[in-house]
Order: sequence, then structure tokens, then C-alpha cells
Amino acid sequence: MKSKQWQELKNLTKQELQLKLEELQKKIFKLKLQHKSAPLKNPLEIRELRRDIARINTLLRQKQ
Repeated sequence: MKSKQWQELKNLTKQELQLKLEELQKKIFKLKLQHKSAPLKNPLEIRELRRDIARINTLLRQKQ
């Protein structure tokens, strides 16, 4: 994640972060299912999504 994207995430409200988190969780779920049936073109995308989810969770905990 680039620093510009990180700054954008920091400026989001709790509700916006929650929506983003749900969106990423749905996306990673779909990618994992696709990866089980057939190899993905870019399997590192799963890793990036996991890390993005962790970053959002960190921001949510900081805002509490």
C-alpha cells in the first residue's frame, strides 16, 4: 500500500472504514474460492488484501 493510500485510509471515518473492511473481506473470500478451483494469475493479491485488512483493523482500533 502506498503512502498516499494510507493517508486516505487515515482520513476515513469509522463507518467508512467498516464498509471498506467488509468490501475487502468479501473480495478476499471470492479470491480464495477461485484460487482453490484454479490457480490465480496473481496469487500475491491475496497477501496484499490480507495486509490491507490488517491495516484497516489497526486504524479502527486506534479510533476507538
